[in-house]
Formats: sequence, structure tokens, C-alpha cells
Amino acid sequence: MAVPLVQVGASILCGHGASANIVPSNTRVTVGGQPVALQTDVTMVAGCPFTVPPGTPMPCVPVQWMTGTTRVTINGTPALLATSQGMNTGVGPPVPVTIASTQTRVTAT
Repeated sequence: MAVPLVQVGASILCGHGASANIVPSNTRVTVGGQPVALQTDVTMVAGCPFTVPPGTPMPCVPVQWMTGTTRVTINGTPALLATSQGMNTGVGPPVPVTIASTQTRVTAT
């Protein structure tokens, strides 16, 4: 079943509620005026509040995407889907990220 593609302006959250931003490597294929996010794009979490006792910050920082499109690629790289699975890979324990909202007009598998 087709699922919406993720664009650079999508709302992505780490497991602690901080927002993540995609740094696009694709600038040619866009949806809604924003580049389509790729599975290999750098995704950085900003302002993660996670700490461990006695208050040592261990923020979620980069995200590694494990899944993307299986039938659609951009320059040979899978794009991200609204159902793509990602984990932070920062100094703390791995935590899944959530794609909270994305565009809904363009879909892929």
C-alpha cells in the first residue's frame, strides 16, 4: 500500500519530544515545494532534554533511518516514508523517532 513521502519540512520528534531537522542531500525532487527526504540524509535532533542522574545531559542527536522506500529511489537512494523507522544514535541509549506529520499528496512504496 502506498504511504506518503517525507519532505524536509516534516515534523519529526525524538522519543523525548525534541524536534528533528533533515539536512537534505536531494534538491531536485520536491513535494509541496520542499525536497523529498532520503534514507541517507543527515537528520539532527535539536534541544533533546534527556539526562541521566545526576543531571548529565545525554541528548538524542543524529538519527539513523533503517527503512525507506522499496520501489522508488532518488539518485539511487530510497526516500523516506511516513512509516519509515529511525533511531537516534547519540551518546544515550537508542530511542526511536516519530514522524509526527508530513505532506499527504505524494505517496510511494
